[in-house]
Order: sequence, then C-alpha cells, then structure tokens
Amino acid sequence: MNIEDYYRKLELNLGASLEEVKASYRRLVRMYHPDVNPKDKQAKDKFIVLTEAYKILLKVAPPQTELAYNSTPISTTNKKSKSETVSSHTVTQRETKVRITFKQEKEQDHNKSHTSEVEKQLKQNYYLQLKQLLKYKRYPRAVALVEGLAQRMPQDWEVRQWQAIAYQRWARHLISERKLEKARNYLKKALKTDPQNLALWEEVEHDFRQLEKIY
Repeated sequence: MNIEDYYRKLELNLGASLEEVKASYRRLVRMYHPDVNPKDKQAKDKFIVLTEAYKILLKVAPPQTELAYNSTPISTTNKKSKSETVSSHTVTQRETKVRITFKQEKEQDHNKSHTSEVEKQLKQNYYLQLKQLLKYKRYPRAVALVEGLAQRMPQDWEVRQWQAIAYQRWARHLISERKLEKARNYLKKALKTDPQNLALWEEVEHDFRQLEKIY
C-alpha cells in the first residue's frame, strides 16, 4: 500500500495531521478490537489492518502545530488608492515561472538511493500539502510546513527549492498587501535558500522592481 491507502484505512484524507490520525485510530479501535468482538474474524482482521496503518502514519503524518502556525489570513479590507490597486493587481496577477515539483527517487541523484520508504512517503505527503496550501494562497501555513520539512531533511536539495518558492510566493503576496519590509526580507530569504535557481531569481528580481515602484 502507498501512503494514501494507509490514510484511507483510518478513514482520513491524505495529509491529515498526527493528532487526527491518533483520534481516528482510537475511534476505530473501539469498534473493531478483538476484545469487543471475540467471535468476529472480520473485526480481528480489520483491527490488524488499522494497527498497521497507524504505525506507518505515526512516522509520516505532520504535527498539527506545523500547519496551524500563523494561519490567520491577512486582512484585505483596508481602503487603497487607485494607484495602489493597479500596482497590487500587477503583483498578484503575474503568473510565476517557478513550479513546485516532486520527482521520484529513481529520477534523483544516486546519492539518495539510501532514502528509506518512510522518508519518501513523508516527503510526498508534505509535497501534496504544500501544493494545496500554495494553490489556495495559505502562504504562512505553506512556509511553516516546508520549514518543518527542511529541518527534518536539511540536505535535500528539492526541499530547499520548495522552501525558497514558498518564501517568494509569500513575499509577492506581502507586496500586494503593502507589507514591504517583510516582503523584502522574504525575498532575500528565497535567494539565500536556493541561490542556483535561475527561474526563481527572475521572479524575485521582478518582485524587487515592484517594491521599488511602490517606494
């Protein structure tokens, strides 16, 4: 089974947090535990499958705290001048050339051949969550999520790319909200995190030009 199958066995969506995994396991175990169903072989089999899934997800499910960090959306209710509105539209409507991608291990450097199956599942789990967070513009959560992964996998070049992209996307949103100093700091962090990414450099340079126009 892949990681999604384990989540499904616990009646959870892919990417559910560690706390959700524990809660769902406790709930299902109360229903299918052999002590509760001493003569039911199907219940016993179900209990074994649940326990197997639970043990795997304990290793790969992200803590809730990583997703909940700084999750309050920035208010956009403040009135803006006409010039500010035009500039904001320019920033937010530009389609970035930098893409979040995930490659299977066989396509990566041979140096990573030792990566365990659990680590690969963990990384894929985070990747899917990060894509969703960026898609729905939950940038603070995306940054917190990928920073947590970077702490677990500090030598993974692909994770550093994701981290830099999350910084750049968050910075661009901050520009549109006129939080300029904070945006500048995140742009610098993006370049420092992944200095070899030429497409990222192009996007960051564009964002810096937008900052100068607003200043």
